[in-house]
Amino acid sequence: MEKFTLTLQSQTDIDAYLAGHAMAYERELLGEIALAIRSGDSEKLNWFAGFGDGLRQILMNVHEYRRALEFGFTEIAFNQYGWFVAPKFLEREDIKLDESEIRIGRSPNGTWAYSLSCNYGTAGSSGPLCVFCKKFENRAGALDAALGELKASMTKYIGNGDSTNYKQEVLQKTLKAIAAYQVSQVQLALF
Repeated sequence: MEKFTLTLQSQTDIDAYLAGHAMAYERELLGEIALAIRSGDSEKLNWFAGFGDGLRQILMNVHEYRRALEFGFTEIAFNQYGWFVAPKFLEREDIKLDESEIRIGRSPNGTWAYSLSCNYGTAGSSGPLCVFCKKFENRAGALDAALGELKASMTKYIGNGDSTNYKQEVLQKTLKAIAAYQVSQVQLALF
């Protein structure tokens, strides 16, 4: 496959991409690229081109880089396949609650975020702690939101008839672990 080259003559490639099902962030970035083409800004085009070998890779990498900037991450690095290297959060904590887990962390600018790994029995869901997570001003806000979301996701399946995917014992044990953790946090705050 031939490497895509972003140049002042790339407008037809951008138009073709926009004719597809471009996401909102892609349309915004393609608008920036089209403006650079119209204004003859080869420096800006070279900056964009430095983010990948194909238009989709460029768009995804620039999008992730800009999200990283919102958290205070400034490094631009790519893995061996040309994809943006996900920044690592500081003060990362992994909080195990029975068979589920909360991951929270602080970014360089003091913003906090969380991600969840939910186990319902056989079914489950998980996501990485990354720059696409919701931002919080402090640890307590991130932790409270994470506990609330995990509790709501477990509660949603209480009484579900699908006992293979949603094992009631796992749901109940996780809800008890959440309650015990919340009590322990209140007790710590008292001292």
